[in-house]
Amino acid sequence: MSTYVTHTMDADSTREFGARLAPLLQAGDLVMLSGELGAGKTTLAQGIGSALNVRGRVSSPTFIVARVHPSLAGGPDLVHVDAYRLTSLEDLETLDLDSSLEESITLVVCGEGMVEVISDNRLEIKVERPQGGLAGADASGITDLGGVDDGARTITLTGYGPRWEKALDQF
Repeated sequence: MSTYVTHTMDADSTREFGARLAPLLQAGDLVMLSGELGAGKTTLAQGIGSALNVRGRVSSPTFIVARVHPSLAGGPDLVHVDAYRLTSLEDLETLDLDSSLEESITLVVCGEGMVEVISDNRLEIKVERPQGGLAGADASGITDLGGVDDGARTITLTGYGPRWEKALDQF
């Protein structure tokens, strides 16, 4: 297991980090993204998708569950899955992710406790944002919602299995 931690200051730098991460990814990679609602998981995925030069805008696939973004550059496709609405391993199996895993980069959001069975080699990415204390307030309540989220994020990458044993050393 290897770990790398970084901090980004806004949505643009989170996308830029995703773009820096993309060259490390290759066909067969399983990437698990976790974090609270609004943490920046989709923003990070957008940076990855942009750098991989895939077709279509990378957006949260919450209601679609899975979206395939074909490569426009001859590289692997990006399979973007949101497991938030999945309730069991049977739900996950209906997506048949293991059939495309070897030739695609599979990015799964909120798949903890289910997706690990797909591959012993995986990259887990946790995106965190600070909580509370940033909004201005007066006697009537919050007056400045612009300060609630300053865009700062902590991103932790943890690699599991032989594939990721030394791969994160490139950062």
